[in-house]
Amino acid sequence: MNILRRSSLFRLLLLCGVVVAVGVGATALALAVGTDPKPPPKPLADAVHDALSAPRVSGVSARIQFTNHLLEGASLAGSGGEASQLASSPLLSGASGRLWIGSDGRARLELQSDKGDTQILYDGHNVSLYDASTNTLYRYTPPQESETHPPGGAGQGTAPGGSGSTASTPDHNQTPTVAEIEEGIAHAGKHAIVSGATPADVAGQAAYTVHISPRENGGLIGGAELSWDAANGAPLRAAVYSTTSASPVIELSASKISYKPVGSSTLDFTPPANAKIEEVTLPTQHGSGTSGSSSNGANPPHVTTHGTGLAAIALLESPVKAGAKESTSSELEGLPKVSINGTSATELPTPLGTLLTFERAGVRYLLAGSVTPASIEAFARGI
Repeated sequence: MNILRRSSLFRLLLLCGVVVAVGVGATALALAVGTDPKPPPKPLADAVHDALSAPRVSGVSARIQFTNHLLEGASLAGSGGEASQLASSPLLSGASGRLWIGSDGRARLELQSDKGDTQILYDGHNVSLYDASTNTLYRYTPPQESETHPPGGAGQGTAPGGSGSTASTPDHNQTPTVAEIEEGIAHAGKHAIVSGATPADVAGQAAYTVHISPRENGGLIGGAELSWDAANGAPLRAAVYSTTSASPVIELSASKISYKPVGSSTLDFTPPANAKIEEVTLPTQHGSGTSGSSSNGANPPHVTTHGTGLAAIALLESPVKAGAKESTSSELEGLPKVSINGTSATELPTPLGTLLTFERAGVRYLLAGSVTPASIEAFARGI
């Protein structure tokens, strides 16, 4: 302390300045060393090729954040009935959760909620979704014919013509070359604006992000983003944007991730014994026409599209069956109502598009499109 007593005020101030400068410099250095990683700049085709050719990880365990603003303005929560029940589901309200992916491709996504967790599972062939808010298990099994075209290369399936030869069967597991990827990007660029591979940090991992937006006729679709780990190609974030906001409408992003084996029991889920089971069947399309078809041939709905690109409006017309009116009204109770040429219609506006439905003269009309409510209402009035 004697040196401080003997020093002049100028020297004391100078000494304090040096101490502060050293402290600031050390702090800046520490921050620089601890800065979240970002990979070096790289052409998009090269970044995609490196991701596709990277060694497969032994497993993935991640903390995730799911954001969903799709129905935020619909005010379903206070409408009561089934609509209110759906609004409380983390699939529609968003949630944090966990994700596990095994080395065999099995996956389990858990979205946490006060009313119970929602589970989404993939066992390598079937997809299941358990919604705790309705205590319902939805199961989807792909058509059996898909099993005759397994992914993979030679030795899996027969060549065209049924000769049994696999000589001309392409190896779908072979990584495309950089030139082939560049060709694919150029083709996509005719219809969409594709950004480069932007270096980013996602969940503390060095990552690349690509942004894709419609070049024209995109309607309310502003674009989509995908981020992947620069080292192993694992997807880290996906987001969909509207033209009405700079923030994502839907986003699934990892906040913390590790690459290690995942136990088989972690990928399993057993629903409650009293859970309702709903088997999901997707409609099959034959041909390239715009009208739908029915497998039983009895009063099939008629589907047409009007417009081009993502801004096209799809119109489904179907005869109203006995008792269907009451059921439909109950399901859509609480949604906004608009008048279409004197007929009351139910409307669901979202940042990505609008759905409108009404019944007239024994026919139910369902319209959907990535357009504003005003645009779809104007179209409906012309039907």
